[in-house]
Amino acid sequence: MADDHLKIPKITLRSNINILYVIAKKDWKIYWRYPFNAVTAVFNPLIWLAPIVFLGKAFSQDGQALGFAGFSGSSDYMSFLIISAVISNFISTVFWGMGYSLKNDMDAGVLESNWMTPINRLLLLVGRSLNNLFITSITSILMVILAALMFGFHPTGNLMAAILTMLPMLLGLYGFGFAFAALVMIMREANTMVDMGSFLVDLLSGSQFPVNALPRWLLPIALSIPLTYGFDAVRGWLLKTKTILPVHQEINLLLVFMVLMIIIGVIAFTALERKVRAKGTLGQY
Repeated sequence: MADDHLKIPKITLRSNINILYVIAKKDWKIYWRYPFNAVTAVFNPLIWLAPIVFLGKAFSQDGQALGFAGFSGSSDYMSFLIISAVISNFISTVFWGMGYSLKNDMDAGVLESNWMTPINRLLLLVGRSLNNLFITSITSILMVILAALMFGFHPTGNLMAAILTMLPMLLGLYGFGFAFAALVMIMREANTMVDMGSFLVDLLSGSQFPVNALPRWLLPIALSIPLTYGFDAVRGWLLKTKTILPVHQEINLLLVFMVLMIIIGVIAFTALERKVRAKGTLGQY
């Protein structure tokens, strides 16, 4: 009879979904203990966009950004930047949601106890990111509404196709997030890595400008980053801008990126997590 009480419950699909829900619900409650976070998330992108508005007007001719149009195929640089800001929000969410959640658990002293539960470690990471993704979706919608009122926003393309194009990109980022979280466990420092990593990837992916405006020596690096094609394809759907490759080829690249990054991320996380547990440094600073 005593052994029956010690049995570990069988992990099923339903229990996994419940675990994700419980983790996301807990993070949701913690987030709204500080509601000003949401205000910051909405207005921060607008603050960064404001100087670009005036810079764009300064270089426009008769209200048309002709130089920008020469690179992108559209003179609507504000819609270009607003779409990029939304995508960048989700990229940052994966970086912070995966890597920094481990650092938060280290600081709180609960990482080792969490890791002792009979739950897949990757499930813990995914659960921590779900709340961030949901909140990012809400704040991004509010940000777009305010940006449209302040600066103008004129997408003329296919919104549903753009959303479907983003899905494999976001799933691929989960794989990247797994590997990134593993590095956080090894190095035990998230702030610098997250800031530098998200900034460089965001910048070189052409989030704030047409990627073909980069210097020739940087262009091959930008074209080797799958997110470049994600930004490009989404803007192609919504604004009908000139894309680097035909849109269907860019979507195929994102699908390949999704599969490869999930496989690589899971393998990297599993190997490094096993190494950290063997060394006994999981909860150390």
